Formats: sequence, structure tokens, C-alpha cells
Amino acid sequence: MHQEPVIHTLSELVRIPSVNHAYEGGVSEAGVVAWLREFCRGRGIETWETEVFPGRPNLIARLPGRDPKRRIILEAHTDTVSVKGMTIPPFDPVIDGNLLYGRGSCDTKAGLAAMLHAMASLKEEGFVPPCEVWLAAVVDEEYSYRGVVKLCEGLTAHAAIVAEPTELRLVVASKGVLRWRIRVQGKAAHSSKPHLGVNAINHMARLILALEEDETALATKVHPLAGAATCNVGVISGGVQVNFVPDECVIEIDRRLLPGEKAADALTHYQKLLDELALRYPGFVAVMEAPMLTDEGLDTPVDAPPAILGGEILREMGLNGDPAGVPFGSDASKLSRQGVPSLVFGPGSIDRAHGAVEYVEIDEVLKAEAFFREFLRRFE
Repeated sequence: MHQEPVIHTLSELVRIPSVNHAYEGGVSEAGVVAWLREFCRGRGIETWETEVFPGRPNLIARLPGRDPKRRIILEAHTDTVSVKGMTIPPFDPVIDGNLLYGRGSCDTKAGLAAMLHAMASLKEEGFVPPCEVWLAAVVDEEYSYRGVVKLCEGLTAHAAIVAEPTELRLVVASKGVLRWRIRVQGKAAHSSKPHLGVNAINHMARLILALEEDETALATKVHPLAGAATCNVGVISGGVQVNFVPDECVIEIDRRLLPGEKAADALTHYQKLLDELALRYPGFVAVMEAPMLTDEGLDTPVDAPPAILGGEILREMGLNGDPAGVPFGSDASKLSRQGVPSLVFGPGSIDRAHGAVEYVEIDEVLKAEAFFREFLRRFE
């Protein structure tokens, strides 16, 4: 049995259900916040809470620094995705060898625990870091990222590290995401006389084929760290019953934006594609709805001071300190747009996040704690 304090904390956090309200079985993140608040109170670490939704607050823990005008943000989300489909007990943190299992163990309570103990260890030894440190435990990252948006209101800082499972790689670039619906409109008729109607599903089929062809060209757009842009049709619905000509068909699209790519430019591209289809196919009418979610990517310069120091620390630890990119998004992009040079870093693999069997490597959690601690000691 692992007795390291950070692993004990991780186990306790996994025990607390904090599935995002948007998903089946959703509850408030308040249980995690209460646990963190008591942990900090027992160690004399100042905390306060900011309500994002009723009963769903962010928690900030603060460690004073030698220069009160400079600030580091350590940020991790407290919510998880649904436990539906899991094949292990989601809230029973079983340890087997080097692995700790449970929902949120990888995404991203391991990173949160490592950040918390890095801060607490400095407090315990009486070390005052060069900069003020905020540990921000925020809600709602897994759905609409309102927690980090609330955190960013009026925020100033000189560095931020966001906990996500990066396998201890220092991430400076990540894709953004754009999600929206396209509604193809037809004309209803009896299925015995389909010529009297306009079949919205047939026209949607043409649109989906056009999107597939367009994605071939999209794959040529590549960021050196984050990879290629992608477009995925994830949801489709249409028709009323089998003996109707369907008058409507709707798809939902997930478009991953490259770092530096603007959501407005992507939407303009797809509107042009719809206009071209309308010219080619009589009766084709399609309307793009306003985006459900827009989050542009992260592109922190590799020579930004936090990236340089982070790479140095990792190399001293015998790890890969080269800057990396990932295809998934995180709260770091919002902090970056606030003007805070931001990194993404943490234990575990994104391949385990949201899975039927979620786990994190214990040795990576311990190394992450050491990394965060050294970063807080040295960033000025």
C-alpha cells in the first residue's frame, strides 16, 4: 500500500463523486471543494470561494510570495465526466501495483493532488516562493468551462500551469474546438409521392460527403506540435416516420482548430461550402446555427519564461523537457487569452481519461508533485 501523502489525497478525492451536472449522474463539485478547504485550513493556507453556479464554487488557495506583484496560477478542474459505461467501481480508488484506479484519477484529480501537495510542502517548511501562488480548483471544465472563465475575470498573473494528463510532457500548444449544428431544410410530403416533397436526408447525405471530401484538404493543415486540424460529424437526426418525406435533418459537428486558427474563419469556410452545394443541387437549403461551443487553441511561445524553466526542471529530473503539443483542449487556452503565459502538464495519459477503466500511474503523480514544487521554488 502506498503511504505517500499525495497518493492518500488522490484516493480521497476520487472517493468524492463530482460528475459534471451536464451528464447523467451529475452532482455538484462542492464535495471536492469542501475537502480541499479543510485540507488547507489544517495547514494554515488561506482559501476563498467564488460561486460559478449555485452550489458550484471555484476554490482559490493562496500562498504569499516575496514579490506580491507577481503571481503563478496552478489550475485544475474539480469535475469529471459521467461514470456511465465504466467497468470498474468509479469511486473506489483501488491501488494495484503502480496504478490507482477510479473516475477522475487521471483526469484530473491526480494533477490537482500533486499541485496541492507541492504548495502545502512549501508552506510546511516555511519557504516563501519568489511569486505569490494561487491554486485554483475550478468547476465545469468538462462541459462549458465556466469555472475558468470566472477565474479569469480581472485576473493578472505571470505564469500558469493547468493540470491535465500529458504523461509528464510540457505542453505549450493545443487545439481549440468549435461545435455547431447545421440544419438542412426540406419539404414534407407523403412517401407514396416523394416528388411532391424535398428530402432533407438526401440533401444532408450530400453535405456529409462534401464534409468528408473537405476533411481531406483539412488534413494538410498541420501545426508542428499539435498536428492536423480535424472535422467530425458526431450526431445526426432527421425524419418523423418512415412514410413521410423528411422535411428536416440536423447534424452536430466537432471541428478541432489549430493553434492560431480563428473560429470565425472556420465558420466562414463552411458557409462557403454550403453556398456551393446550394448552387449544385436544386432545393438544397442549409442553415448554420450559432456555435454551441467555441474555444480557440493554445500557442504559448517555446521561449516564454515558464516554458524555459519547465523544460529545465524536467531535464534535471531525467525527463523529456522538449515543448510538446496535444490534440485536446483545456482551461489553459482561456488563461492564455487573458494574457497569462500558460502551460499544460500532469501525470497520466489522455488515453485513460473518460474511459471505462480510468487509472493513473502513481510514480508519475509523485514526479508531478516534485515538478510543481520545484517550479514554485524557482519561477521569479
